[in-house]
Amino acid sequence: MSEHYDALETRSAEQRAVAMRQQLPELIGHAKVHAPYYGKSLADIDPRAVTDLAALARLPVLRKSALIELQRATPPLGGLNTEPLSGMLRVFQSPGPIYEVHSRDHDGSRTARSLFAAGFRPGDLIFNTFAYHFTPAGHMLEAGATALGCTVFPAGTGQSELQAQAISDLQPAGYIGTPSFLNILLDKAAELDLDSSSLKHASVSAEPFPPSLRASFSERGIAAYQTYGTAELGLVAYETAAVDGLVVAENAIVEIVRPGTGDPVPDGEVGEVVVTVLDNPAYPLIRFATGDLSAVLAGPCPTGRTNRRITGWMGRADQTTKVRGMFVHPEQVSEVIKRHPEISRARLVVTSENHRDILTLRCEIRQRADGLQEAIAATLRDVCKLRGDVELVGDGELPNDGKVIADERDFA
Repeated sequence: MSEHYDALETRSAEQRAVAMRQQLPELIGHAKVHAPYYGKSLADIDPRAVTDLAALARLPVLRKSALIELQRATPPLGGLNTEPLSGMLRVFQSPGPIYEVHSRDHDGSRTARSLFAAGFRPGDLIFNTFAYHFTPAGHMLEAGATALGCTVFPAGTGQSELQAQAISDLQPAGYIGTPSFLNILLDKAAELDLDSSSLKHASVSAEPFPPSLRASFSERGIAAYQTYGTAELGLVAYETAAVDGLVVAENAIVEIVRPGTGDPVPDGEVGEVVVTVLDNPAYPLIRFATGDLSAVLAGPCPTGRTNRRITGWMGRADQTTKVRGMFVHPEQVSEVIKRHPEISRARLVVTSENHRDILTLRCEIRQRADGLQEAIAATLRDVCKLRGDVELVGDGELPNDGKVIADERDFA
C-alpha cells in the first residue's frame, strides 16, 4: 500500500506554485463578490494580482479573536459566508461564543490525510473521543475517518469506564482524541483489568503532547501522532512517522507572521500562524490569524511529503489558551467578573498534574459572602464550558502585570 494518501503530497515546488496561481485568485475573487466582510476588507484588492505568497502577504489578516465581535455585529457568521446557513451541513458553537459552519463536502475539514499519516487504514475500527455536541472536532475527525474507509465508534467525551469496556469488547485499531484522555482510558482499562491491546494507532490533538506521554504510549504499543487544526479552518498540519515537525495540509497555505502584525517572519523564526484555506468557498478564510505560535522548518519531510513543515504548536500569541481541548478567551474571564461585582480582579491559572489540565480562577474579592466561591465556580463552568476551582484572595494579591490568563503548564 502507498506510503502517501495521494499524489498531492509529493508534488514538486513548481506544481504547487502553478496550483496556487490558479486557486488564490479564484478564492479571493469569489470571497470578494459573495461575502460582505471580504467585499469591504478587500475592496481595493485586484484578485488577479494575488498569485503567490508575497502578494498574499499584502492582504489584511482576520484575527480569530475578532470573530466574536464580527458575529455579534453581523449575525450569524460575521458576513464571512458566501452561502446561507441553509446551504451548510452543520453549524457549531465554540467558546466565545464563536459560530463555525461545515460545508457539505465529504471531508471538508481534510482530516483523512492526517489519519492516513498516523497509520489508519480502510477497514480499521476507530474510537473517536472528540465531542460531538456544540464544538466541531468529533464530526471533523469522523468525516476524515469515514472518507478513509474506517468504521467509527462515536464515543465522545467522558464515561471512561464505559469506553474502556467498549474498547475491550470491540478491539478497535485506533484512537482519535486528546492525548490526556487516551492516557485516562488506558489507565482505566488497566485498573479494571480490561484488554486495550488492540489499540495500535492514535491521532491526537487539541492540547500539547509532551515527549514523556508519547513515550508512555509507545511502551504500551501505540504509535501516536499529532494533528494541528482549528474549528474554523479544519486541518492545518499533521505529524508523520518521521516525527519531525508537522507537514502543512494540502489546500492550506500557512504563513508565520510577527505577532500583532501581518508581516511574515524569516523561516525558522517563531511567529503567529496565519492560514488561508483554498477548498472551502462557502466559508472562505483568507489570512486567518489563529493566535497560535509556530515556526517553519527547513527542508521537506523525510517521508517524501513535499509541502512546508512547521514545528507544531509553541504556545499562544495572545492570552487565549486551550484547556482540555477547549479554547478559553480573556473575554470569558471578563464575563465571569462582570457577573460577580464582588470580584475586583481575576486571573485564570492553568496548570497540569499527571498530564491532566487543572483550571483555577484566582479572584481578588472586595467583600466576601457565603456561597460566593461556589457561585463563581458555577459561572466559570457556564461561561467557559469547563469545570475549575475558585480561589478567593484579598485586594492586591494578584500580580499587576495585565494578565487575565496564566498558562503555567510544563510541557516537557
